This record gives sequence, C-alpha cells and structure tokens, in this order.
Amino acid sequence: MSQLDFDERDLRSLRIFCTVAEAGGFAAAEQRLNMSKASISRHIRMVEERLGVRLCERGPAGFKLSAAGIVALDLASVALKSLGRIRPEIDSVRGVLSGTLSIGMSEQLLTHPDCRIPEALAELKRRAPDVQPEVVAMTFANLSQALRERRLEVAIRGMYKRDPLFNYRALFVEIHRVYTLADAAQKKGLHTKSLLPVVYRPHPFVEQTLAVHGYERGPDAGGLEAIGLLVATGNYAGLLPEHYANMVGHRYVLEALADGPVFHNTICAITEASRPLTRRLELFLDILDELHDCHPGQ
Repeated sequence: MSQLDFDERDLRSLRIFCTVAEAGGFAAAEQRLNMSKASISRHIRMVEERLGVRLCERGPAGFKLSAAGIVALDLASVALKSLGRIRPEIDSVRGVLSGTLSIGMSEQLLTHPDCRIPEALAELKRRAPDVQPEVVAMTFANLSQALRERRLEVAIRGMYKRDPLFNYRALFVEIHRVYTLADAAQKKGLHTKSLLPVVYRPHPFVEQTLAVHGYERGPDAGGLEAIGLLVATGNYAGLLPEHYANMVGHRYVLEALADGPVFHNTICAITEASRPLTRRLELFLDILDELHDCHPGQ
C-alpha cells in the first residue's frame, strides 16, 4: 500500500473539513472560516479526492457525514490537535510558555463588580507574552459540552452542582433574583407580582424557580439580554443576576420580588478532570486565584 503524505495545503483543507463537520454544514461554517461556500466546497472536494472517498452529503436534504467522513473527522481532529501542541510543548521544555489558551465564559460576567478576569488576562500577557487567549461567550449547556469535547481548556461559569467530570476553582459569587419592572403588577391589577409569568431559558435556576416555587412559565428567551428586554416590557418576571439587573436599572427600574427565590451562584474556573493541565493553563488558573477572593474548589 502506498503511503499517503499530506502537505501544508492538504492540512489546511483538512482543518476546513473539520470546521464544517463540527459546525454542522457549509452555511454555519462560512462565518467561522470567513470563506465563501464555493471555497469551502473546493477544499472538501480536495480532501475527498486525496482520500478517494466521499466524506459528506450536501444538498437540499442538508449536510451529513458519510461513514468514511465520521472516521476521517475523528482521526483528523486528533491529528490536528497533536500538531498544534508541538510548538507549545517544546517551548514549555525550554521554559517558554506559548500557544493558544481557549477560554469559554458565561455572558455578562464582566459587569460583576468582583470579576477580575480582564486583570487576569492582562497579567497572563505580562508573564507569558507568547500565550494567545481565545475567548468566547457561550450558554451554560454549551460551555459544558465544549469542555467535554475539548474545544475549550477552561470554562468560567456557575457551578450549580458538582459534576465529577470537572474540577472547580471558585472565583466569586453571583446572586440571582426574580425581577419585574417597577409597578408592573400594580398597573395590571395583580395583587402580587409573582402572578406575572417567568421568562424561560434552559438554566438550572430557572428550572428550579418554575418547578419548586410554582411560577407560571412565560415565553422562551435566549440569554440575559433577551430576558431583560422582556422584563422591561412590564408583562413578565425574569430571573436575572443582581449586578445585571442593576445595570439595566439605569434605564428601566427593575424590582426584585420580596417573596421570590434567591440563588447564590459560585462562578468558577472549570476544567475537565481527566485532561492534564498545560503549563499555560496552570499559570492562568494561579493568576485567577491570586486576583479573586474565593478559595479554590477541590
């Protein structure tokens, strides 16, 4: 059997194929890659011709990996990640930290008065100037999934409950309450503001508010900004972090329900327990510990 050697052009096409497969199709990959569908399709065809198999089906029925495509994605992802680790690991042996540090965060953490993540990134740049942070904001569920799939090295989000798959380092505490627009219930002739339906999003505290505290479920919303917008209409209640509600209050006066539930959410730096920490990640976690008041979780 002849040996199949890949040159730099082939590796670029493989990276594009992996991005398309992970994104679930060409349209979703366009923005990530900043490439046209025609260019993406050309790279996919090059990989298919190189390997001699069809990797995916694309057309009116949508995008779907073939059996060969599933195998190719798994092997190519591992190989490309290994190639990406060569330079940072060699630098580490030389005592120099380099490479990309992939960080995922919940939305609106920056507005919390106890958040020191920007200062931590600035200190990381000072101590390890060759480390390049790559930061993305995601939902709670997406952060956990990205950690499991090793698309992130660390996620900064609430703990909620401990998962044995992860390690936690506590940073600061975020308080969540149920808010309404000031006087919204009174204007609607309701005796209590808790009669307003609560805006829904897939989140542990929202689920608990509805299941345990008996609130009516309102419309669905994606993210804090959407919840804040619906609460500001006066038609709904919504579960919001205290610091975010205070920020919205500069324009729309929000009130926390006096008899509503209160949740204390410990924001943590979370890593996958089975994945060894790189030296650049260890440094970043140490800096986070230095700058935040909470003690590291075990």
